[in-house]
Amino acid sequence: MARHVRQGICGIRGIRGTGGVHGVSGIRAPGVRRTGPWPVPVMLLLALGASLTGCSHGTTPSDMASAASSLASQAGDSLASATAEAGRKFDEFKNGLDAKDEVKLGDRVTIDSAGRATVKATATNPTSAAKTYAVQVDFRDKGGNLLDTVVVTLNDVPAGAAKDATARSTRSLSGDVTADVARAVRT
Repeated sequence: MARHVRQGICGIRGIRGTGGVHGVSGIRAPGVRRTGPWPVPVMLLLALGASLTGCSHGTTPSDMASAASSLASQAGDSLASATAEAGRKFDEFKNGLDAKDEVKLGDRVTIDSAGRATVKATATNPTSAAKTYAVQVDFRDKGGNLLDTVVVTLNDVPAGAAKDATARSTRSLSGDVTADVARAVRT
């Protein structure tokens, strides 16, 4: 053991001389030389710490991660809120009949000046009396992920006629947004 103490064991007393495999005493790899007094893991930790504290305006990596998490949470909360609101609106139409096949959406979703997605919804009433329609429109990204949902009410759609309304997302959306009718009822 005296020989190992005299040579220094990596990670315990630092490195003296040349060679040695980190953490294993008495083994030397050919051509490997340690030139400084600091073990490699300590140097890596110092370099990592220096690079992480180099974020601008005093923002730390944990601040960045927290902000990203907060944004994701807000988006999730916003979607959950919109979905709950859609459910509440449909609860108002307890005796409504399924009318999904009587509602069509426009060919294109557009983004308005406020950054919200909009699409035209058209309800065609095949009955002999005026009806009210509740239409849930889901806005999705190009991957099919749900971004937002909204309920549009079309009151007094004339018998045998059609009526248009605009479905507008509850928050700003960007990118390639599509829309589909999730459900529709008429009363």
